[in-house]
Parts: sequence; C-alpha cells; structure tokens
Amino acid sequence: MAVFFLLFLLTVSVVSADEDGFIGVNIGTALSDMPSPTQVVALLKAQNIRHVRLYDADRALLLALANTGIRVTVSVPNDQLLGIGQSNASAANWVARNVLAHVPATNITAIAVGSEILTTLPNAAPVLVSALKFIHSALVASNLDGQIKVSTPHSSSIILDSFPPSQAFFNRSWDPIMVPLLKFLQSTGSYFMLNAYPYYDYMQSNGVIPLDYALFRPLPPNKEAVDANTLLHYTNVFDAIVDATYFAMSYLNFTNVPIFVTESGWPSKGDSSEPDATLENANTYNSNLIRHVLNNTGTPKHPRIAVSTYIYELYNEDLRPGAISEKNWGLFDANGIPVYTLHLTGAGTVLANDTTNQTFCVAKEGADPKMLQAALDWACGPGKVDCSYLLQGQPCYEPNNVVAHSTYAFNAYFQMMAKSPGTCDFKGVATITTTDQSHGSCIFPGSAGRNDTLPNTTSLAPSSNSTTSGCHSVYIYGAGSFTTSVIIGVLLMSVFCL
Repeated sequence: MAVFFLLFLLTVSVVSADEDGFIGVNIGTALSDMPSPTQVVALLKAQNIRHVRLYDADRALLLALANTGIRVTVSVPNDQLLGIGQSNASAANWVARNVLAHVPATNITAIAVGSEILTTLPNAAPVLVSALKFIHSALVASNLDGQIKVSTPHSSSIILDSFPPSQAFFNRSWDPIMVPLLKFLQSTGSYFMLNAYPYYDYMQSNGVIPLDYALFRPLPPNKEAVDANTLLHYTNVFDAIVDATYFAMSYLNFTNVPIFVTESGWPSKGDSSEPDATLENANTYNSNLIRHVLNNTGTPKHPRIAVSTYIYELYNEDLRPGAISEKNWGLFDANGIPVYTLHLTGAGTVLANDTTNQTFCVAKEGADPKMLQAALDWACGPGKVDCSYLLQGQPCYEPNNVVAHSTYAFNAYFQMMAKSPGTCDFKGVATITTTDQSHGSCIFPGSAGRNDTLPNTTSLAPSSNSTTSGCHSVYIYGAGSFTTSVIIGVLLMSVFCL
C-alpha cells in the first residue's frame, strides 16, 4: 500500500521549472524615519536586488522604481479588498490608478490581492476570488494579463497536519474558497503565494523541532526528518512547509500550480520570551535561505524546481506594534546600514555587497536650503573640512548647488571624524546612507576609490541639540560660483576662531 501511494504521488508531481529561482525583499513602511523613495531604490541597486514586493502601490516609490528594471509586486491592502471584491468597476479603477499609470516604465509583474485573508480577515474571504477575477479582468482589458500575474498570499497555518508533508491538507472549512482559488491560479498561469516562517514553527513546537533544523544547518542523516509515506528526507523546516503546501494542493487535485514564498525570514532581536531571535540566528537563516533558493535546490518533492522567495524584510520597522521581535525582521536599518553582514560566499551577487563599513553622510532630501547653507558654512569653517574640492574647476564643483556641495562637505566631516555617532546630523539636515556619492572625477572621502589621510581632531559637528557655533563662517554659497577669495576667507576664519 505504501509503495502504491509513493508511485501515485510521484506521477502527479507535474510542477515544472520555467526559470531559475530568485530572491526578493518585502518593503514595509512602519518606520519613524522612512527613507525616501530614491534612497530605497539606491539601496536596492547597491545590493543588486531585482525583485521587490510592496504592501500597497505607493505612487512615489513606483515612480522611483521606473526605468530600473526591478520587478515589482504591488498589493491591494486588506482594507480595500471588500470594495474591490464586490465591484468590477472598483477593481478596474484600482488597476488604472496603481498599475496602468506606471507601466511599462515601472516593471510591475504581479499583484498580491490582500494578505493572509483567510486567517486575518475571514469576513472578506467570500469575495476573495471575485477580487482576483475582477483585477485580472482589468489586466486582460489592457492586454497586461500575460505580463502581470494575480494571486493572494496565504499563511502556512491554513495547512493542517503539515508533517509528514504527504499527509498535509488545507483546513477543509476553506474548501469553498480554496478550490475556486486554485482553479483561478491554474487557468491564469499564476502561482500560489505562501508566507513561510520556520521561526514560528520552531517557537511553537515546544522543543520538538531542533533549532538547527529550522536554520538550514547541516544535520546528520539520523537526525533528518523522514516522511514515512514517501521516504523523502527533509533537512530543514522551510522545505517541509513548501512540500506540505504542494501535497495539500494535490489533495484537491491541483498538481501544476507553482509556489512563490512571499514572506520568510528570522528576527534579529527579541525579548526574554524569544531567546532565539538573535543576530546570529537571523544571519544564519537568511544566508542559508538565499543560498538554498539561488542554488535551485528545490524541495524533496520537487528537486531542482526553484522556490523563489521574498525575504521579510528590507528594513527594520520600529513602529510595528507587538513584541520586540516584530520590529526586528529587517536586513537594514532606516539609514541603509546592514543589521548584520550576510554570509553569502558562492551564492551570487544579491545582497552580497557588504556595506557595513561603507557609509556616507549626505544632505537630507527636502532639507531647508538655508539650513543646508548654514551647515555648509560650519563644515567648511569651524569644522575644518577641506572644501577646496568645491572650487570652480575642481572635481566636485559640479553640480553647482547647495545640496551637492553640502553633501560633499558633510561627508568629508563625517569621514574625518571616523563616522563617530552624532557627526552626521548638522542640526537635522544630514543623514547616513550606504550609497557612494562619488561621481565622475569627484571621489568622495570614504569611497573605495579614495585614500585620504585625515587629521586627528576632536571637533564635533553641530547636532540637533547643540547651540550655534561661536564663530560665524563666511563661506557663502551664492547664485554664481565659489571663489578663491571665499575659500581664503574660510581658511582665515578657521584660524582666528579656534
């Protein structure tokens, strides 16, 4: 009987590999100091991230993503699902406003309709499939259905009896929703969106699941989990969750719907009740996950069939409610500085740019030009920054505006002060970034292309709490250009005001 069951399972496994797996990131916005859209895109480019998922369809970010080639999944927020699911016109308007207005410049490739609706917003479940169909119809009307797929992310908790994977099935109470949903995904060539969190499976197992098994760490053969029905060996929780989903779909006679994991990750910090939410474990999990996906390892049920995955998430979200761990799933902080350095040797270039020590100080987007001017005066005067690079005819003169010049001066000071805390503030008009600001022959201090010998000094840049410097700089940025007399004036002032 077991042999017959095994043969049956193997014959119905017809999911095919259309392309290599990819790693993407989720971009949340619950940050007290959310980076600007241009800063977000700069970080994505620096880390060679080519796939992103947004939890809405933020216009400014979609505009910033234009002409980058980055593949974007936009989302219908849960609070808009009921309206869209009950009105074809509402769905068409949503698509016109949030998709048609941006393509083809912005490479939108998928729409996630809601998130974990069956488990978090069950009253909207009856209109979920209608919402997907209405959104898809709007895409068909614009000849975009071949380019943009429509689906909805599910929590793995909708799967019952998930181990062994071959016995997994969806909560039967959701069959009236799940069957037409899978029919829709199958008929449109879309994929099942799954949020898979081995961290939570591990935490809720009361010690049954070993930590190493959750983190993709190598296990001796006698420690691997074996599905007695299929004799498939499972070396990590992630694969077991994905295969349980494949088997659950097979139970409903759907065998050719691929899976995309729309969320997976590990928190880097937690309170006393979450002792395994640590930097080391987060680094281990995400590094191993990235390597596992990009190597096209597949799962025991579907070896070499890639499971493309979006890491949760790009930034730590300090405004998220709940436990400490809820605020600490990000790979980067709001300044674009890595929370930890991933171990990705031999795993391609995605997220492999170690920017831990490559930080620069720049003028904050939207800062008051008068405040920038005052801070520029201070940096090139009492701050002792060598601003001769900003003279007309010198490498960093262009672009000739206060934002560009103050960015150079701020960064020169920041690097001169060895990036000490508080030295990239300038009364709130400066911020830290991991994007090298060098351009053309203008090589910024701190760039890999420049090796400055910086003076040893204990001067501090004006912070948001400091008073005005006792020495008033005469370094004026005018409508024309910097002049030699101005620079000389700066140097003289810096001498007499020490």
